[in-house]
Amino acid sequence: MESLKNGPVKYYTEKFPGIPYEPAKKNIANIDCNDTGKASGARLKLFFPALLRPDEMIMILNLFLVKRQEEGIDYDETFAPVARLEAIRLFLAFAAHMNFKVYQMDIKNVFLNGKLNEEVYVAQPPSFVDPKFPDHVYKLNKALYGLKQAPRAWYDTLSTFLLSKGFVRGKIDSTLFLKKYPKHILLVQIYVDDIIFGSTNPKLCEKFELLMKSEYKMSMMGELTFFLGLQIKQSEKGIFINQGKYVHEMLKKFDLTSCTPMKTPMAPPLTLDKDSKGKSVDVTLYRGMIGSLLYLTASRPDIMYSTCLCARYQAEPKESHLTAVKRIFRYLKGTPNLGLWYSKDSGFDLTAYSDSDFAGCKIDRKSTTGGCHLLGGKLVSWTSKKQNSVSTSTAEAEYVAAGICCAQVLWLRNQLQDYDIQLSKIPIYCDNTSAIAIANNPVLHSKTKHIEVRYYFIRDHVMNGDIELHFVPTEYQLADLFTKPLDVTRFNMLISELGMLNPDD
Repeated sequence: MESLKNGPVKYYTEKFPGIPYEPAKKNIANIDCNDTGKASGARLKLFFPALLRPDEMIMILNLFLVKRQEEGIDYDETFAPVARLEAIRLFLAFAAHMNFKVYQMDIKNVFLNGKLNEEVYVAQPPSFVDPKFPDHVYKLNKALYGLKQAPRAWYDTLSTFLLSKGFVRGKIDSTLFLKKYPKHILLVQIYVDDIIFGSTNPKLCEKFELLMKSEYKMSMMGELTFFLGLQIKQSEKGIFINQGKYVHEMLKKFDLTSCTPMKTPMAPPLTLDKDSKGKSVDVTLYRGMIGSLLYLTASRPDIMYSTCLCARYQAEPKESHLTAVKRIFRYLKGTPNLGLWYSKDSGFDLTAYSDSDFAGCKIDRKSTTGGCHLLGGKLVSWTSKKQNSVSTSTAEAEYVAAGICCAQVLWLRNQLQDYDIQLSKIPIYCDNTSAIAIANNPVLHSKTKHIEVRYYFIRDHVMNGDIELHFVPTEYQLADLFTKPLDVTRFNMLISELGMLNPDD
């Protein structure tokens, strides 16, 4: 067996001398299955993560029973919805706005609760064969860990239960469940086995807890403090989200704990390119650093542009690219606890800012779309992404960016309808008058006729009164943060305007 002192958890299926199989018995006892007599069934394997302790003894972390499957025979549909990060941030922003606490619960043996629609047979697990019926197999009534359809079966089971108890599923977010009362509302957001919930009436939260305990084995985790890697601090003044613990783990992982802090993640002007003649660096290291940074953007919009820019060079990273990535880490070293603040005294009006650079990518000359969406002046959604096609003018680049921003605005508007918040004429601020004119007027001339049809849908929503495009001077364009590197003064001004705070200050 491979030593695991300095490595990650490994998974084994072999039987080692001295392995305690009591965890397996407990796992099997949780499985609801019926003996169906003789039938052909797939084999089961015991599957356990293990660590080597300092005394060289094997430590079993858990024990799972898994089954191999064939598509079309053992399963058909496997998709199970999970909550988008924007939906989680919107949920928390609404909780802060309405001044109620958010709680968390965890369902035990979650996948074993999912009811199967397919007929699935499995062989008896090794070391647990019934001596009286050695050739018999099990028919699964409920899902098993490792089944392809287990997440979907659990979601279907839970959603059916909630709907039967008077909850309503979100119109576009199928992981959001609501129960509305004359003067109050109960909100439930699910992410597989993790459930967060809150209500304008605390007694409704207590009733929901009792309801879930009556149906499932679960543990109540109290007020929400940690969810999907986000550290969440709730107070009487609002809700603060950050990933400070994760930042420290990243710095330690990549041996950058003693690096010199920087005041911005990337310095202007933009000089990063393919660097064909540069010295190559470790691809695995570079991609690992980029992946860690991308995960951090869940609460750190301030590094969104620089991280996405560096991510474009993962195929053949050079020293110049690695230096740029390390600068982001050096910036994080100085601002590990920076995060998003949702105050209870802010409004809940939706506004958006749309921006684009022009031919900023030095490889293919494509432009970068930047956008941010705020509720009551507090950031809930943002984007920084290279456009799919080359723009021939700044007006075209800005118009394409406005169309992408409009799509996200409409998603947020529809999501807010579930919260009983009806919005129209939502303002989108753009710093290009030509792009605004194209969106407001059904003109077609030589400079715009080649723009893809899908970007023109913004005109329909302008005409219908769903959105309004407004001009904003460049110095007040908040989406600048997502399209270009900025100097220290402007960078700090923008992150402050977007509602980012450092609790250490």
